[in-house]
Amino acid sequence: MFTITYKDKKTKARIGKLKTKSGIAETPFFMPVATRGVTKGLTSEELKQIKVQAVISNALILYLRNGSEIIKKFNGIRNFMNFKGINFTDCGGFQMYSKQIYLNSNDKGINFRNPVNGEKLFITPEKDMEIQMDINSDVAMSLDSMPMYEHSKKDIAEATEKTIMWTKRCKEHHDKLQEGIPKEKRQMLFGIIQGGIFEELRKKAAEETIKLDFDGYSIGGFGLGETIDEEFKIVELVKKIVPEEKPVYLMGIGTPVEILKGIALGVDVFDSRMPTQNARHGTLFTSKGNLKITNEKYKFDKSPVDEKCNCFVCRNYSKAFLRYQLINDEPTGKKLATYHNIYFLTKLIEEAKKEIKNGTFERFAKDVEEKYK
Repeated sequence: MFTITYKDKKTKARIGKLKTKSGIAETPFFMPVATRGVTKGLTSEELKQIKVQAVISNALILYLRNGSEIIKKFNGIRNFMNFKGINFTDCGGFQMYSKQIYLNSNDKGINFRNPVNGEKLFITPEKDMEIQMDINSDVAMSLDSMPMYEHSKKDIAEATEKTIMWTKRCKEHHDKLQEGIPKEKRQMLFGIIQGGIFEELRKKAAEETIKLDFDGYSIGGFGLGETIDEEFKIVELVKKIVPEEKPVYLMGIGTPVEILKGIALGVDVFDSRMPTQNARHGTLFTSKGNLKITNEKYKFDKSPVDEKCNCFVCRNYSKAFLRYQLINDEPTGKKLATYHNIYFLTKLIEEAKKEIKNGTFERFAKDVEEKYK
């Protein structure tokens, strides 16, 4: 269930409550990626300290590495990873982008190669729903056919049609799997909308998907080379089609500017592995813009990463210390950088909510964008 509690008067930004079987999360929120049931470098306790409300794991990767079988014994990923927030699972369609495990696909499903033993596995929409039910996440995703940005319009159109077809099968099978389960204990299911940067494809996908009345809707296929203008032109289009009372999740987007642009258009949920990847390679978010901590000029710098940040890292360590650890490939350095970036995004969204309530969100978003130019 999703309810809207505040609306911005100048933009489409809003605050809401997403009620799941494990609890309530206030939207908008950012989800760190926990592919195998863990956010790389951070424990569930540290996520709690940062006040992360939700994480997203990859159902396919967990299944390929026998994780879903183990998780089922724990009665779900919530107990397995001991994260008491909201747990999302992705369907695994993004793994079509991975040459290591993706083989091919047809109208019936996707052929993958298990990276552990080389075994070939065929994942259908129905099988994908069963895997996510076994993992027992709070919110599951429908199976999508992942089109690449550089593909032709014809290829993207075919992937979009395949996604629409699979989405219908996912919804039908997921409904059957949940028969007899009380409504308040049911897993939610979001339908993924594809279509690349082509407005007519996205429009058709959105219109067909909303007919199925999912619990929420995910906009997929971004973060693969499109421009920010192309991206948000599509987001705006899809948002006009999706019913206002449904939550919208913009998949794979995690820069401060993109998150605030998404919020301004009424997006409720975000995720990306980029903030943690960038952190491990020395790019940190700050109130003044991106900071490349591995630069030589920070070799003797005694100041914190961000003097306006109150995270554990900024309260205890200098730029020089963090730089030294990262350039020497020290795991603790990667951990501290990751902690800071996730903290920064979490607090950025909390600040955005305050600005929405105060009627000053539009100015706030513009100020942040200026600093990240």
